[in-house]
Amino acid sequence: MILGLKLVAVAATLASMVYYAVCWWSARAFLKEKESAGAALFKLRGRPKEAQGLSTPPSLPQAEAEASFEMTAPRIPISVLKPLKGIDPDMYASFRSHCLQDYPEYEVIFGVNNPTDPAVEQVERVRREFPDLPIRLILCSLGLGANTKAGNLAQMLRAARHDVIVVNDSDIRVAPDYLRRVTAPLADPDVGLVTCLYRGIANQTLGSRLESLGISTDFAPGVLVAWQVEGIKFGLGSTLAFRRGNLETIGGFEGLVDFLADDYQLGVRIARQGWKVELSDLVVETYLPLYSTSEFLAHQLRWARTIRDARFWGYVGLGLTFGLSWAALALAFSGAALWAWGLLVLTLAMRLAVAWKVGRSVLQDRQLLSLLYLLPLRDVIAFFVWLASFAGHTIHWRGEVFQLRKGKLERREMPG
Repeated sequence: MILGLKLVAVAATLASMVYYAVCWWSARAFLKEKESAGAALFKLRGRPKEAQGLSTPPSLPQAEAEASFEMTAPRIPISVLKPLKGIDPDMYASFRSHCLQDYPEYEVIFGVNNPTDPAVEQVERVRREFPDLPIRLILCSLGLGANTKAGNLAQMLRAARHDVIVVNDSDIRVAPDYLRRVTAPLADPDVGLVTCLYRGIANQTLGSRLESLGISTDFAPGVLVAWQVEGIKFGLGSTLAFRRGNLETIGGFEGLVDFLADDYQLGVRIARQGWKVELSDLVVETYLPLYSTSEFLAHQLRWARTIRDARFWGYVGLGLTFGLSWAALALAFSGAALWAWGLLVLTLAMRLAVAWKVGRSVLQDRQLLSLLYLLPLRDVIAFFVWLASFAGHTIHWRGEVFQLRKGKLERREMPG
């Protein structure tokens, strides 16, 4: 029995090490592509204007061709949709960043389903500071499904004036070139959606720090592996940039109102129509709440069960990525043998290398170094959350309790 458990733990550790190597390779490829695109953009900026036309000569390398889209694509007006519920950390600064865009024509539409929502005050404040920017607040009074966010987006879209749409979560903060960069790939008619990575800015609590660390060292590496191995076929709530026509083809937001992972589903459905989903080289920021430990665990379990329902067998395979936990089990089952210590040290070294490559080099996470000491704890928690996610279908989201069935939400009454 012990021998069998030891062999399983060792095999899983070796599989995790292979995964870490693929993560590192994917991050390196992403950085090289970003560097190539940046060099091509710099080269294009140095050309005479007549050489920067919309038609790209066939002889241009791929990176330079993509950069030419960013330089020369017409600045089509954009509608930015931000669904709101409650207050997020540094919310006003995040709203404000969307009003400082280096882009000629765009509007920002906020949406709430309750006129007394505390976020309304922040919207009014930003409207006063930027009176010349079209900023509107939409009261989304219709309950279209269990996912209030997707239902609100369906109602907000009806008020949007433009055909290029950018959606992001309420806690996202962006740089002044955000709209220009995330919509540039849409100049290619084969691109149906653009999404992007994000880094989490931790608050003072342990739960907030563990959440931030997980984004930089676990979530983002997984996205990069998907990008490198099979291409991105999903969306991330940090940014969804698309044409109105793409959305209408897949049934609009109305088709997503009962799914928890509406952003994920949006990307899946667009990819199924044959359009490409592009991962932008731009990284945005999300400001994390003061998660208590229990709130952090509830959030992790919610997303674990979401991923489990969306891609079950892929989620089962995720168990082979918890290298530190498996190496610790191999150490225990071997009776603390010297070879097992060596395996644990090697696994830790590879884990740290991936964390640094993705978190620092790709995401530019300035907090990473100060949080790395928590990585073993975070990985052990993630392992047990993965196990616990198979034990039920109940999730807690925005103060409500739901049952999750094949990715869809069913409301339950709050106990007590």
